[in-house]
Amino acid sequence: MSPRGLQVLSREVPPELQVRMGVTAAVVLVAFGLLGIRLWYLQVDKGAEMRLMSEQNRIRLVRVPAARGVVYDRHGEILVDNRPSFDVVFVPEDARRDRNQVLSTLARYLGEEEPALRQDARAGSKRPPYQGIVLRRDLDWAGVVALETHQLDLPGISLQVGPRRFYPYGPLAAHLLGYVGEVSQRELEHAGDETPYRSGDLVGKAGLERAFDEELRGESGGEQVEVDALGRRMRVIDHVPDVAGHTLWLTLDRDLQDVAERALGDRDGAIAAIDPRNGEILVMVSKPAFDPNTFARGIRREEWRGLMQDPKHPLNNRATQGQYPPGSTFKVAVAAGIAEEKIGGPNPGVHCSGGIPFGNHFFRCWKPGGHGGVDLHWAVVESCDVFFYTYGQKLGVDGIAEYARRLGLGLPTGVALENEKTGLIPDSEWKQRRFKQPWFPGETLSVAIGQGYVTATPLQMANLAATLANGGTRYRPRYVKRIEAADGSVRAVPEPEVMGEARLGKATLDKVRGAMRDVVMSERGTGKKARVLGTDVAGKTGTAQVVKLGESRERSNKGALKTRDHAWFIAYAPVDEPEIAVAAIVEHAGGGGGAIAAPLVHDILAHYFDRTQGPSPLPPTQEAHVDAD
Repeated sequence: MSPRGLQVLSREVPPELQVRMGVTAAVVLVAFGLLGIRLWYLQVDKGAEMRLMSEQNRIRLVRVPAARGVVYDRHGEILVDNRPSFDVVFVPEDARRDRNQVLSTLARYLGEEEPALRQDARAGSKRPPYQGIVLRRDLDWAGVVALETHQLDLPGISLQVGPRRFYPYGPLAAHLLGYVGEVSQRELEHAGDETPYRSGDLVGKAGLERAFDEELRGESGGEQVEVDALGRRMRVIDHVPDVAGHTLWLTLDRDLQDVAERALGDRDGAIAAIDPRNGEILVMVSKPAFDPNTFARGIRREEWRGLMQDPKHPLNNRATQGQYPPGSTFKVAVAAGIAEEKIGGPNPGVHCSGGIPFGNHFFRCWKPGGHGGVDLHWAVVESCDVFFYTYGQKLGVDGIAEYARRLGLGLPTGVALENEKTGLIPDSEWKQRRFKQPWFPGETLSVAIGQGYVTATPLQMANLAATLANGGTRYRPRYVKRIEAADGSVRAVPEPEVMGEARLGKATLDKVRGAMRDVVMSERGTGKKARVLGTDVAGKTGTAQVVKLGESRERSNKGALKTRDHAWFIAYAPVDEPEIAVAAIVEHAGGGGGAIAAPLVHDILAHYFDRTQGPSPLPPTQEAHVDAD
């Protein structure tokens, strides 16, 4: 522009506007200067650090496991619940320094052995490096404080709050309720791509927790979160809520379960109680037991090793997996066969002098002096072995097996618990198949009194008592009464399921049930210690020899614990309109069912009817006569 043009322009721009333009230009220059200084600071002075942070900040999708469903007993008492848990989570990708160094530092802060933490970290090495590995569950408050205050020393380590399974009564009904544990790689591979679980999730491993895992597990939610270079959560970008699992209402009676467990005390054995009208399980006890809370918090290797190496096998559910010779409780099944087949006529009888010879052996009655003359009724009431030796031989092993199976022995009960055992009811075909030998007549005598090859589980024996009580219908034992969704809507109400019929005539049932009543209610009965004031009780005692049949019981019961007799008692009540059937066994009790097992059943029945009808329990009889059977 020519000088003349500049002069013209200068004359056209007012002086005050020229000042403003100068100030604006200065401000712009200062702003650009500050921006340049900031860029130099970020890119040159802090460039390496910023580059690292930009590379290591992540947007992650975090799976939020759902809370498992709550479990109630039949009266609304909580048996299984959830509570908050602080879990230690390790994300390998976020461990900037040597991972072993991080784990070593973590072990020091937690006061734990470093090799154990390293092994747990290696167990999750097959997962993607950005996926967290739970190293410890349910950290105590001291551990929480230690990790929070030393977070900068522990890159890749964080605390995650989640629901932990909680069993408020500890070992109570542990074998029925079961326990949870982290899903294994084998379980994930077996389930395939359709599995709802991911590594680190908790699944039911035993009992109800396993059988109803699908109903209890709920639907997992998720979060989209931003984490910093140390793996710490910065903010939640998006959130999908989880849905809690279904609520289960059980048929189990917590109060009655507690009475049964206290009655058995520290002794090994099992108790099962069933409602004979529908198969509902009221009580299931197995001892020794375990505390499922140990598994919920994450069982340690030494604890697991201790359970596995315990010779008493506390994880085994003796009610469904314990297979014992039923002893004289088995006589009710044999009596049903004798009566139904009319072996020996309408009223068979024998004279018992203390035993009978058979071949080269002398088969003793439990009562050395014998019972004198007895018919079927009093043979059951007084548990006369000679009667059952005699007529069991006439019924034959195949006939005995037929009636035992009609009453559910030798067959699975169908209860929804893992690894249920069927026991064994032998017959001639089984012996030929198993041993390639014919059945010998002398073996039938042992079978006729519930010894020899015969075995049964406590739940089977409770079901047998229930089947006789209700007139011959064998129900599938069940322990879930109702299933509700998290919103309270009812999802399922399991109905009673008939597994079979005993197909016994009314006359046969009347004979057997009448005899079982007098086992408890008559003065000649062997089960008087199960009496309950105001309620007629029917039952049968049993003493199962562990040593060879015919050996001295007195000698074996004073010897090593493993050689002592098991004590059995089965019962149902009230006699006229049965509501509850029970089976109890005390392992290696060293005495008879009438003396040892019947009082346990008395305590259960007394409590049951005291609550429902009001009578007080009758103290055990003080008579001098106590039957060993």
